[in-house]
Amino acid sequence: MGAYLVFVDESGFMLTGTVYRTWAPRGQTPKVRSWYRHDRVSVISGLSVSPRRHRMGLYYQLHERNLRHPAVCGFLRQLLRHLRGPLVVVWDNGPIHKGDSIREFRAKHPRLHLEHFPGYAPELNPDEGVWEQAKKALANGRPRSAEELASHVLEKLENLRRSSGHLRACIHNSDLPAFL
Repeated sequence: MGAYLVFVDESGFMLTGTVYRTWAPRGQTPKVRSWYRHDRVSVISGLSVSPRRHRMGLYYQLHERNLRHPAVCGFLRQLLRHLRGPLVVVWDNGPIHKGDSIREFRAKHPRLHLEHFPGYAPELNPDEGVWEQAKKALANGRPRSAEELASHVLEKLENLRRSSGHLRACIHNSDLPAFL
């Protein structure tokens, strides 16, 4: 039996929002209003590929604060609960992916294998495509609060989770060698 492959990454969404190019009548520059508050939602996600049929999955957790080791361990615990058999997690070399608590967690779960991408290579991580799609879908929006922002983020991530085509596009649009 093969192992599940899970690409993991984190991202933040802010009330100030992301602005993308949009359409407007000629001569009328569009105005995008935003808040000047720094409320944010931090998200960790994992894009999984099943060992046999190469089915795609998306797992995620939202947090009100910046992610720390306990949140990362909690996310890894969630992955272990949902995915049976060996699990290979591939992520960047970020500080929250290292440290004593991560090593201790790994030692307690022998079916979990942690691998790192080379330094400064976000183009290799297919989970970056999840953030690109989610942020593009949320662009030019103006949520009124962190709670409303979290609700919008959850909605967009759920839509992505249900679309195997969009998830597969994250893999194909990364700079990983073709394996699906």
